[in-house]
Amino acid sequence: MTQKLYVKTFGCQMNVYDSNRMIQALMVHGFSQTDDPEKADIILLNTCHIREKASEKLFSEIGRLAKQKKKSALIVVAGCVVQAEGREILRRSHLIDIAVGPQNYHQLPELIAKYNREKGRLIVADFPTESKFDSLPMPKTSSANAFLAIQEGCDNFCSYCVVPYTRGCEYSRPSSEILVEAKALVKAGAKEIMLLGQNVNCWHGDEGKDLGDLIRDVAKIKGLKRIRYTTSYPSKITQNLINTHADTPKLMPYIHLPIQAGSDKTLRAMNRQYTVAEYEEIVAAFRSVRPDIAISSDFIVGFPGETEEDFEQTLALVERVKYASSYSFKFSARPGTPASLMKNQIPEEVKTRRLIKLQKLLQSQQRTFNEATVGKVLDVLLTERGKVKGQLVGYTPYMQGTVVRAPLKMLGEIVSVKIISASATALTGEII
Repeated sequence: MTQKLYVKTFGCQMNVYDSNRMIQALMVHGFSQTDDPEKADIILLNTCHIREKASEKLFSEIGRLAKQKKKSALIVVAGCVVQAEGREILRRSHLIDIAVGPQNYHQLPELIAKYNREKGRLIVADFPTESKFDSLPMPKTSSANAFLAIQEGCDNFCSYCVVPYTRGCEYSRPSSEILVEAKALVKAGAKEIMLLGQNVNCWHGDEGKDLGDLIRDVAKIKGLKRIRYTTSYPSKITQNLINTHADTPKLMPYIHLPIQAGSDKTLRAMNRQYTVAEYEEIVAAFRSVRPDIAISSDFIVGFPGETEEDFEQTLALVERVKYASSYSFKFSARPGTPASLMKNQIPEEVKTRRLIKLQKLLQSQQRTFNEATVGKVLDVLLTERGKVKGQLVGYTPYMQGTVVRAPLKMLGEIVSVKIISASATALTGEII
């Protein structure tokens, strides 16, 4: 009988991509996917270690699933929590059967087979010399918008971040490998591909080429309509990548460009390798070649040592740049990072007050950006069902979620939509 697989993914787009590749690797070996953990033979939890209390959320989820799952079902924990504290999570929960790090998930079919033979708990969380991508099957199914990992790891060592310790040093896939996978995704139905990397614009898979060159190559794929990429590191942006936004129509007018803070003093403490002025020069360069480009960002408030003056400088930066959307968080100390040991930790109530003030400004800017599209006609890629029957949800070129009334058969199509209303979080439109 076909074994059934239940998967729950925490965290970023890279984790979503990893989960899909693990599913594909297991389907080759006869597994089928289920949305019901009670029917699953394998329960796979793909974890993220970026946010606060990641392991506690994992144990809470395991406890909930333990009450639902079949007695014989295996619990597999994958991802960055395993890389950061794999032995500890095995010690804390006897319910975990297999733990596998983000660089080892291509071994999952072999690990499940080994567990079934020997009935002993397994953990694999090293950094192999061979790329995991060499061992994974080509994707056979795809949604209209697909993720494609082109780069992993990080060499920047920001003082608050665990990525270098959980994902390892920077690794870039060669363009030949990327193009084969991109073509397979398009053949399977993808209209849009999001190129992924912890520092996606640090891609250096081919000597003498950068991300801009890769995007131009991907754009030549017949049937592909849209290209996006995330997440970019500001000081590694090249003029060639900026120019790609001017000369490659398939590249969407949107870039996620994290700043984290608007104070040079705070950026130095974070070990971010740019100044506020340099960041704003990069923003201006993008807008000079593509005036309509939508820019989003990440912010951390309450970093150790952040003064009220530092925080006000962040607000001033936001006022100057004017973001289309953003993500903002209170600083949370990640064990093992330099920032967790810094003096002058900010009280929780101060962090909360600052975050509320920042988010109010960011949401106001997002609403203004969205409202500026009312009355315009935009191309929308319909990617999923809406919450209400008869509705579909899609995305404009500027990454704005858009709700329309449309038959289900239009799912996966790019349609012209007249925007009739807007909020801070979404657009509503009519297909024309």
